[in-house]
Amino acid sequence: MLVTVLAGVLLVGRATFARQSSALSRTLVGGSILADEPFSRNVSTCPGYTLSALQETDTGLTAQLNLAGPACNAFGHDVANLTLEVTYDTETRLHVNIFDASNSQFTIPRSVIELAQGLNDPSLKQKSDLVFNYDSSPFAFWITRRSEPDAQPLFDTRASSLPPTPIPPVISGDDSTALDGFPLVFEDQYLQLTSALPLGTNIYGLGEVVASSGFRRDVGTNGGKGTIQTNWARDIADPVDENIYGSHPIYMEHRFNETTKRSQSHGVFHFSAAGSDTLLLTPPSSPVSLVQYRSIGGTLDFYFFSGPSPQKVIEQYGELIGLPTWQPYWGFGFHLCRWGYQTVNETREQVQAMRAAGIPLETMWNDIDLYHAFRDFTTDPTSFPPNEVRDFIRELASNNQHYIPIVDAAVAHQVNDTDVYDPYTRGVELDVWIKNPDGSEYVGQVWPGYTVFPDWFSNRSTEFWTEALKNWTELGVEFSGIWLDMNEASSFCIGSCGTGADLSNTSVPFILPGDPGNEITDFPEGYNATLWGTSGNMTINGTSTFSSEAMVGGLTKRGLGAGAQQGVDLNEPPYAIHNGDGFLATKTIATNATHAGGYVELDWSGHWLGDNFSKWAYLYYNIQGVLQFQLFQVPMVGADTCGFNDNTDEELCNRWMQLSAFMPFYRNHNEKGAISQEPYRWESVANASRTAIEVRYTLLPYWYTLFANASLYGSPPVRALFFEFPDEPELFGIDQQYLIGRDILVTPVLTPNVTTVDGIFPGQGRVIWRDWYTHEVVNATAGANTTLSAPLGHINVHIRNGSALLLHAQPGYTTTETRGNPFSLLVSQAADGYAFGTAYIDDGESLPPTPNTTLTFRARKGELTIAANGDFNVEQKLETVTVLGAASAKPNEVKVNGETVDNWEFNEGLERLVIKQLGVDLNRATTVTWA
Repeated sequence: MLVTVLAGVLLVGRATFARQSSALSRTLVGGSILADEPFSRNVSTCPGYTLSALQETDTGLTAQLNLAGPACNAFGHDVANLTLEVTYDTETRLHVNIFDASNSQFTIPRSVIELAQGLNDPSLKQKSDLVFNYDSSPFAFWITRRSEPDAQPLFDTRASSLPPTPIPPVISGDDSTALDGFPLVFEDQYLQLTSALPLGTNIYGLGEVVASSGFRRDVGTNGGKGTIQTNWARDIADPVDENIYGSHPIYMEHRFNETTKRSQSHGVFHFSAAGSDTLLLTPPSSPVSLVQYRSIGGTLDFYFFSGPSPQKVIEQYGELIGLPTWQPYWGFGFHLCRWGYQTVNETREQVQAMRAAGIPLETMWNDIDLYHAFRDFTTDPTSFPPNEVRDFIRELASNNQHYIPIVDAAVAHQVNDTDVYDPYTRGVELDVWIKNPDGSEYVGQVWPGYTVFPDWFSNRSTEFWTEALKNWTELGVEFSGIWLDMNEASSFCIGSCGTGADLSNTSVPFILPGDPGNEITDFPEGYNATLWGTSGNMTINGTSTFSSEAMVGGLTKRGLGAGAQQGVDLNEPPYAIHNGDGFLATKTIATNATHAGGYVELDWSGHWLGDNFSKWAYLYYNIQGVLQFQLFQVPMVGADTCGFNDNTDEELCNRWMQLSAFMPFYRNHNEKGAISQEPYRWESVANASRTAIEVRYTLLPYWYTLFANASLYGSPPVRALFFEFPDEPELFGIDQQYLIGRDILVTPVLTPNVTTVDGIFPGQGRVIWRDWYTHEVVNATAGANTTLSAPLGHINVHIRNGSALLLHAQPGYTTTETRGNPFSLLVSQAADGYAFGTAYIDDGESLPPTPNTTLTFRARKGELTIAANGDFNVEQKLETVTVLGAASAKPNEVKVNGETVDNWEFNEGLERLVIKQLGVDLNRATTVTWA
């Protein structure tokens, strides 16, 4: 449900996908659509297509695809005539587009998502990394690497490469996973395309999802059952293995060659707005796994990325769809929120309590408690008087802190003619509300009761939002950023339920959490509230509250949704995608809601890790969620720390505050009616938070540089271990650890009642890893787990050799105070003395292009050089340089720019050289030597 807009601007938003309203099955009968007859719901008789009229183009080819036999009309009407367009966009990107010749199926307009165009370079047909191959009859295609024409294709739709059919249901209990055949199917309401994959291959992506298998998706081998990833945006509290808030139909495959012991990655992106199922399956006794696309509309518009490294795949995807927005420096601070701060004074008390506890707080948030009658762009006149809200926000600003309020995507409908609510009436004047097919307002139901929805396709929707936010600011809500919520879009009822209803009924169709009848009673696994009460404390009267008997239950895996309902026809479409709520209009806008320009609702996409749960399992899921969104090019992401739903407890909150300090977006947030979970509530959590936030703020120059690289190049700031070590198979399934950039390894505790944690150290013994806190070299087992001490309050962080990290030497209470203090430099040398690093520096607030400077650090044995390139003046000095692995014996002298300095110390056991009180101007070249 969460997206965030931080002024300056941290924009974390959902895009809208839609499809054009068309009576396709009526207008094309006798043309591209063959005879109207009952749907067979079986693809075994689908004839596929035959290729003809092939024409070479400067950058690829075009051809016609004609239905190769009688229509099967499996889940719709077969489209008789298709067009194939193949374009070699760049050396690393191949575009394969199969669409109806009449151009009646919906394709996403450039006004919604503007993809990068190809280079229009004819030479790419001969030098592109990827090669398009095809058979004419029946038409099939496969994609290979130019360098490896005889290797197993990256994508292969030939029937001869797939297992023989029919195949009984591959997933027990779900008849829709029966595989009746693998022809190319292109119908008005059903499209199907299948590719062979290497048996048990490594697939990542295809989200948004909380996957029981972890970051690596289940392809149905090694005891797995396979994956059905449904693309259909849905407002639901983080179920396991079901469709949730956003849709990202991109996957990355990572292949390991057992002969060469080398790996290569590639990516596949299906550019479509249609609801769909993507299946990853391995039929019994099959020599291959497979990926099958089943879409309820649109076209088969695919982009292939050659990689060959994981990072390159992610960057190539970003080059196509657009790079992440720039983030303000303050966005990386700690944020605090909850649903249930009932007054402005209670909100202020949290800010005061955090400061009294010495726990840094950058940004304070308010949930819908802020509103009058739950209405957007209002404040409650009693509990949040506008003048008091303004005063509170200005207090924050005077202390270099920030404020973010919530805005819901649904706007309250006037309840009667005497109801004065300017956002609604102004929307009517601007004609920005989504409509029913008859032209009346589409009226759903959200927090304020019956609501309307701003139409993102309206020419005046931007004007509406701008005016509303400006007026809200002038009222007193002088926000630093906006929390945009409920924008799947979410609705509590099905269809335009407010049409003809009693609009004065502003109730919601469920009991709010914490109210009588919906008390919040669940606690994390291992805590028995019946026995110990609701404090969540780790010990009571000196006795531990943990019990292994309380570890049972809590999590629900996917239901089969509509895909398993017998005798159910969702009417549109006949093929029932595996939407977790069954009927497609549940918890979102109905599919017949119309937009300006004749578009109808189909799909919304976006990000965040959603309404998670205060469970240890969701602490673990936090990591895979963040890794997913690095691939999706939405890197500013994080979970609700300590959990949103249910009650947390002291131990879980302790560990989660530590973990989230090493995630991009760091916010503690929980639901109404649950116990309070601000980090000052338990002393152990306060201590852990202070320690972790100090490390986070020390690392802010590193984080900021990583996000600059994301915005400039699409590079992922957070990385799975195999991203950096792609040839180590033991890392392909690791998602209990992760890397920040290339240089920081994080190994969190993810289970209760333990004081150690197992972690693997990548590099198979060739890489030196040093402890962040002690600088000691880790005595790690190569290629296997090493047990690390992890008492409560400690999160293991290690530094990779060959790194040079610019740090804040003296973290302050806020990011502004922190930035005003000097820099330090931490260099962790490899065995040969090598180290390298960069730091991107600008004012941290202005949107680029803006003055900026990049610092480059290079080390070799006995020498460190610092160079600056750019036009931003770096005011803060470099005060301290720490070199790990500097020498085996104490140097005789240390020089800076040829001048001997005396303020240094050397630890022979750690091979650590620390040079202090430098006062180095980072705008100038500097050389440090020791011998």
